[in-house]
Amino acid sequence: MQDLRTIIDPVRNALPRNLTGVEYFRAMYEKIREMSDAQLVYLRELLDSWLLRMDDTDASDIDLGSNGTANRIWYRIYGTKAPWLEGPDIIAKDMNIIVLSILMPAQFNFFMERKNLDFSYVIETEDGESKRYRANMYFDLDGIALNMRRINSTIRPFKGLNFHPVIASALSLKNLKYGMTLVTGITGSGKSATLDSIIDANNRSVEAHIVIIASPIEMVHKPIKCIVRHREVGRDTLSFKSGAIESLRQDPDIIMIGELRDPETITTALEITDSGHKTFSTLHTASAVESIDRIIGEVSTQDQERVRNRLADTLTCVISQKLVPTIDGKRTLAKEVLLTTSSVKAAIRNNNTGEIYQMIMEGSGFGMHTLEQDLKRLYKEGVVSMEEAYNYANNKKRFKDLVS
Repeated sequence: MQDLRTIIDPVRNALPRNLTGVEYFRAMYEKIREMSDAQLVYLRELLDSWLLRMDDTDASDIDLGSNGTANRIWYRIYGTKAPWLEGPDIIAKDMNIIVLSILMPAQFNFFMERKNLDFSYVIETEDGESKRYRANMYFDLDGIALNMRRINSTIRPFKGLNFHPVIASALSLKNLKYGMTLVTGITGSGKSATLDSIIDANNRSVEAHIVIIASPIEMVHKPIKCIVRHREVGRDTLSFKSGAIESLRQDPDIIMIGELRDPETITTALEITDSGHKTFSTLHTASAVESIDRIIGEVSTQDQERVRNRLADTLTCVISQKLVPTIDGKRTLAKEVLLTTSSVKAAIRNNNTGEIYQMIMEGSGFGMHTLEQDLKRLYKEGVVSMEEAYNYANNKKRFKDLVS
């Protein structure tokens, strides 16, 4: 900690006392840029050491900075977030300097303007391995907060997702050349990992061109049978919408849009799928029916009928998932799977989405099942407890009826 003090104290002591807000942080960043290379390397290696500890503890996330952390480093391990009590005690003003030191000038300026920054962070280990992290930096009162999520360096085998053969066929470009698949769930539910498995399965099975548009890029897919392009929002393209439109001029077969965040991106995704491409994306929704309703509800009233019909034409599959605590203290994947059969398409067109849940329940022949049916399976197999299965069910009454 003595070395850290000799680096940080000169920066803090040089800052004018009358500055606040953005001007204060601009002055701080100017002093950081005046540090020697050795000092910047020291700060980066310090941060890297906290990140590498995530491998040892199997943590998914780390949180740093601002008074909200009580000067501690926090990790999320198997779904539970807690402070590292044996770790260093670093006050918020010092942590501001550490986290700002990793930003390039363009990133810093974007952060000051937007008050939020999504970016990727990479550690190159001595054995030549690259460890990637998805980062989000944001303001918290008078401090800067940082969350970083560890990106697994290995892709989960597609077979490990246990999809029914009909669903697996629909997800493969080899068998279906067009259509939109949505992977949905709350933050931290493993959506990106599922999408990476699907992309990897296509990369290994068919000769094609895959364009991945994400904010930021997480898993980097090596070309196997496919050309794979990675376009990070803010660095390689201006927005999800821009990246999607630009991809049409790049001769793609598969387009992965990291998230359908706004009406413009939703409309663009439907249009590029309607033009004959296979599209994958995510939504922050808890069920298949909610996902359909969200897409339609995001656009203006006068556009909803058009979007409803286009969605019925283009939607192939919805996978809604959760990571559920297991009996042995880890987490397992529970998912709801919808395949858009002719009956589902008719329900979407006729604005009868309330009927779709029953279609999923009765659609096992097409590989469909509700989240409640999957939670029942996990409970019967002894993977999760009754209490956890019930807590994670979307429709708790349906779940109770199923297990009784």
